[in-house]
Amino acid sequence: MEYLYLMLNLCSISVPFLFSFHPKLKFYKLWKPLCYGILVTMLIFIPWDITFTKYSIWGFNNSYFLNLKIFELPLEEWLFFICIPYACVFMHYSLLHYFPKMKLSQKKTKILSYILIILFSAIVIFNYNKWYTLINFSLAIILILYTVNKRIKLLTEFYVTFLVMLIPFFIVNGILTGSFIKDEVVWYNNSENLNFRIFTIPIEDSVYAFSMVLITLLVIKTYENKSFKAF
Repeated sequence: MEYLYLMLNLCSISVPFLFSFHPKLKFYKLWKPLCYGILVTMLIFIPWDITFTKYSIWGFNNSYFLNLKIFELPLEEWLFFICIPYACVFMHYSLLHYFPKMKLSQKKTKILSYILIILFSAIVIFNYNKWYTLINFSLAIILILYTVNKRIKLLTEFYVTFLVMLIPFFIVNGILTGSFIKDEVVWYNNSENLNFRIFTIPIEDSVYAFSMVLITLLVIKTYENKSFKAF
């Protein structure tokens, strides 16, 4: 079972990678800005991950990954920040390619954004002593505030495509957190989160995924506006 985490990463990226060369999608043309987006995402999330692992806010089950670590993180955890953003961005652009009207109006996007900001702010205020909750929701608040004011068109699309992304997210992250297997691949110190789970998945993980993918897309859009037009 030591290959489980590695296999989850490879399975997540395999189909998106193969279909990147589809003649209608030509997703491979997005690789350069996507690499920039993934790099920026890793620069934010890897130090966060290393710190949280060091202080046992979360950790990894040795039974489910190869005994290869970089800065105390399993190799598979590093691969996670490549494979998952790649797969999610592929899904985002593919959905928009085949369903171009798959978006909210700007008015609805603004309303939803400010509802989320108020909700997340309340969660942070009442749970400021829980590190995963505090940092996770605080980052999401900052990202939503920036995007709704600077890149609202992206949010009109992303709110909808992210709902579709949640389907494979619940499968992959469900396995990582203990669904369908004897023990979890990733364990959490529940005193540092809300201790509210969807199946076996801490609610914070869905917001974590939201921020991770949104940052990647923001970098891509910044690059696109300068010198690149996708599809």
